[in-house]
Parts: sequence; structure tokens; C-alpha cells
Amino acid sequence: MSDTYTQLYIHIVFSVKGRQPLIPKQHKSELHKYMTGIIHNNKQKVMQINSMPDHIHILVGMTPDIALSDLVRDIKGSTTRFINRQRWTVQKFMWQEGFAAFSYSYSQLEAVITYIKNQEKHHSHTTFEDEYLELLKRFDVPYNPKYVFDTDHKSNQSCDTGIVR
Repeated sequence: MSDTYTQLYIHIVFSVKGRQPLIPKQHKSELHKYMTGIIHNNKQKVMQINSMPDHIHILVGMTPDIALSDLVRDIKGSTTRFINRQRWTVQKFMWQEGFAAFSYSYSQLEAVITYIKNQEKHHSHTTFEDEYLELLKRFDVPYNPKYVFDTDHKSNQSCDTGIVR
């Protein structure tokens, strides 16, 4: 074979440190464009991206040019610096350590894209913690509940906490 052919679709999920609601709604579009640029610069394709105040979902069409952990490290590191330079939050912005990633087939893409697009509706009745644990269970990912989330802050804080207007 003279070339490499792949079809890899990965749904990446990670949260703000302490699951604090620090992603300002008015800056979501700018953050998504910035993340898309990082992903494209790493020669990967964004299929869908959406965020809530305390976490983000990204569906990426990946090539074998980069390790998933390297891509997520680049996304998180670059966006942390970007958000802090923009001064969108009163305190220093940070992502929680770690991430979750789930693979999907081509035939599942529309359903995953719709799921990511509808995050606001989904989270009107489901917490991020419940959503995250459900994804881990659905994909049969072994985990220790003690280490799934950091516990520096509670997720039930007001959505305006720490956001600069």
C-alpha cells in the first residue's frame, strides 16, 4: 500500500477546573473558532464543537499524524493561555486535568453531531457530572469514582461566578 487511509472520529470531552462555570456565553463562538484553529493547525478536522459554561465537547475527524493526548494537550494549553490573555475571568482560568474520548463510526456521526449541538437543551435536565459518568458507562470505560472529578469547587455555583462582563 502506498498511502495511509483512516477513518477515525473521536468525541472529546473535558471540563473547566473544579467544573466552575467560567466559559462566558458571549465568548463561546470566539473560543470555538480559536479551538478550531488549533485543531486545524494540527492537521485534524473539527466535525462539531459546543461548550457549556463548565465543559466542552469536540468531535474530531482524526488522522494518525498526532496522538490524541498531544492534540488535547495543545487544545487545552493554548486555550488556557488565550482565555487568560483575554481576561474573560476574574481568577486564572484552567481546565481540569485529563479528558474523556470516545470513538464513533461514520454511520454514527449525525447522531453525535446532533447530541453536541443540543448541549444547552440536554443540560436543562442533566448535570455535566451525570452526563460524563453516563458516557463512561455507555462505553464501558473502567474508572474510579474517586478520581473522575477534581473537588476543588462545587458545580452548583451560579453561572456568573468568576466571569468578567
